Amino acid sequence: MNGKRILMLIGEYSEEYEIFVVQQALEALGHTVDIICPETKKGDRVTTSVHDFAPGIMTWTEHKGHAIEVTQDFDATTTESYDSVYIAGGRGPEYIRTYERVREIVREFHRDDKPIAAICHGVQVLVAVPEVIAGKRISGLFTTQPEIALTDATYVPIGGKEALRDGNLVTAEGWTALAAFIREYLVVLGTEIVHHPIGASGDMAAAE
Repeated sequence: MNGKRILMLIGEYSEEYEIFVVQQALEALGHTVDIICPETKKGDRVTTSVHDFAPGIMTWTEHKGHAIEVTQDFDATTTESYDSVYIAGGRGPEYIRTYERVREIVREFHRDDKPIAAICHGVQVLVAVPEVIAGKRISGLFTTQPEIALTDATYVPIGGKEALRDGNLVTAEGWTALAAFIREYLVVLGTEIVHHPIGASGDMAAAE
């Protein structure tokens, strides 16, 4: 398998699960994930958050997560050597979309017809570049629906366990859908998982 290079866009207080789980799943399958955040350099650490829902609370709760190390200087990042961009959710997208370079990065992947993936509030970055999602069916946390309605995209409520793929675009409502989201993301990355029977030696190939 030829591993792909994925550029992950995060911000301060982006959702921890949507960073760590995606990063480790993709790297376990032989892909390379570089993490960038506006106003940071390689080796800087960015605080993440964990969001959850609790009975009797109409919105979500937020708790401080672990710090994540960014792997590239934001200002020096170019998109030519990457095969796809992924935008984590949480609180980060709300403000990183205000950076022109963030919007340019997404436009460049769209221009080059490379896969784009966003989960939960990550679609707020896509709303900031409406030409990227024009005519597409996309999902995201339910609170993003009014924003998406202002674009030429169509919001699709798919539930918290599913993911939506429209061409090279993959979206989902939140971290509870990470299994489905990663599965659909692997499709657009061209990664095929093949399960082989366990041989006499006990070895099993997990990915090709």
